[in-house]
Amino acid sequence: MHTIYRNSFFVLAATATTAVLGFLFWMVVARYYSPGQVGIATSLISAMSLISYLSQFGLNSTIVRFPAAPGARNTQLTLALCAVAAAACLLALAYVAGLPWYGEKLLFIRENPLAVTAFTVLCAFAALNQLAKAVFTGARAPVLNVWSDGITQGVAKLALPVFLTGLGLYGIVGSTGAGFAAAVLCGLFLMRRRLGFRCELRIGGTRLREQFAYSLASYASGLLNLLPQLVLPLIVLQHLGAAAAGYFYVAFQVASLLNAIAFSVGEALFAEGSHDPAGLPGLLRRSAVIVAVAQVPAAAAVAGGSGVVLWLFGPDYAETAQPLLIAFAAGSLAVALSAWAGYALKITRQLRPLIAANAVFALVTVGLALLWAPRGLVWIGAAWGLGNLACGLVALGALLRGRRGRGQLRSVPARSASLPTPPLVLPAPPAPPASLPLPDPSTGREAPAPPGHRHETAPHHQHRP
Repeated sequence: MHTIYRNSFFVLAATATTAVLGFLFWMVVARYYSPGQVGIATSLISAMSLISYLSQFGLNSTIVRFPAAPGARNTQLTLALCAVAAAACLLALAYVAGLPWYGEKLLFIRENPLAVTAFTVLCAFAALNQLAKAVFTGARAPVLNVWSDGITQGVAKLALPVFLTGLGLYGIVGSTGAGFAAAVLCGLFLMRRRLGFRCELRIGGTRLREQFAYSLASYASGLLNLLPQLVLPLIVLQHLGAAAAGYFYVAFQVASLLNAIAFSVGEALFAEGSHDPAGLPGLLRRSAVIVAVAQVPAAAAVAGGSGVVLWLFGPDYAETAQPLLIAFAAGSLAVALSAWAGYALKITRQLRPLIAANAVFALVTVGLALLWAPRGLVWIGAAWGLGNLACGLVALGALLRGRRGRGQLRSVPARSASLPTPPLVLPAPPAPPASLPLPDPSTGREAPAPPGHRHETAPHHQHRP
């Protein structure tokens, strides 16, 4: 069980490194660019983030939950990388084409073919970076994310905005995209050196087609979860103006330091639960304790020091965005609940409740934001917190109903798509099916199968290609 602590630490370290360097990046941006430029640029960056997720089509979850056998692992990753990059380019072009319907203030980008091309390429790098993070998580090597997505991305991004001020808001977007590109190149290098990855294009053994339903359900739930992150900046931009959008985005980035705690523990839980389904009940308890112990004091510290933190970005940010950051800090407790319960549903393959919970999150958050936007920024923060609370309660209710209704937490082994695993019963495991050989009580090992009996078991420990 100690691996949940170790991997949670490294996932959190990678996320915290990204967030801290991103924090410094936005401090520099706030000093060298106007709030209006920041507001417009953050709308494009939010679009890049959404497109990067849309391009995954659930593959980032599938390669963690259902990795291919060692002989086909390279092919699985190669096909996933190619598919994600191609999808990102197509979706970026579609986003730019549809700006007249949902982003009138961003139409200027269509007037510059070079800007359209750069935006498309940067979206592809953002998508590949997200997939590379999933590769390292599935390999149970989150420390590699510290180097690629954390240090490399953060340093590359931080080094550029001062030199690109002459490009205006394009300097902000370009610096962010350059960070994604550097992280991808570093990630591919680490995949080759540390995981033995080699590009292989062939058919068969990848398990991508077998797990299409799981990929699609994960994709749908994740899309619903990310939708408010794209829509809220647009709501602020349209109702409160470009400067308010800049204040909103900076407060949201600071709050991301808090939210990183729950999501980092959740990613480690997902990887460990996929690797060892039998230990899932204990993993759930331990991860819940980690989140609770870390999240509450961190939220109190950020809320109490919100004025000082925002003052680092400038007096205008401290004066205007402080109530919003306090609302985000309070809402981080709801984010922790929804993240933990969501990952638990994902591991146990309760995908319909997962989709329903994220649908509630999107509807409540966006609906309240549209209703309350004229009242000011702090009400947008309240909508965010209430949406996460509703999502967490729905997901938690589904987990509790599943346990009471069946007396067990169901989990399918990550290494086998064809054979069902006996369900996990609390507190004792169920007896194996009568058709399978029983274990020897003295050794704990499986007794030899009777003559003529064919017994296939799912292989384990298939983490490295």
